[in-house]
Amino acid sequence: MIGIEVIARDGSQRRIEAKAGLNLMEALRDNGFDELLALCGGCCSCATCHVYVEKGAAGLQQVGGDDENDLLESSDHRGANSRLSCQVVLDAECDGMVIRIAAED
Repeated sequence: MIGIEVIARDGSQRRIEAKAGLNLMEALRDNGFDELLALCGGCCSCATCHVYVEKGAAGLQQVGGDDENDLLESSDHRGANSRLSCQVVLDAECDGMVIRIAAED
């Protein structure tokens, strides 16, 4: 299992566990983070699963491709460590990561 520390929009923190192979959006949704809308269901066609990777492997903090980059460009809250959680596939490198759910656009 992959352990992830999640900081919600209200500042509260909770540790969740998820199976390797899931994407981060699925792990957040399955653990009750309803504020993460994920309207497209993980198809990388909206930006409602926007998170910040506060701590984790360097590769996790870099945008994965042009589609993700374009969608993040539309956010008023984009930061250097912004990611769409549907594009972060959980593996051993993700264990111990800290993410913050971005403000809603």
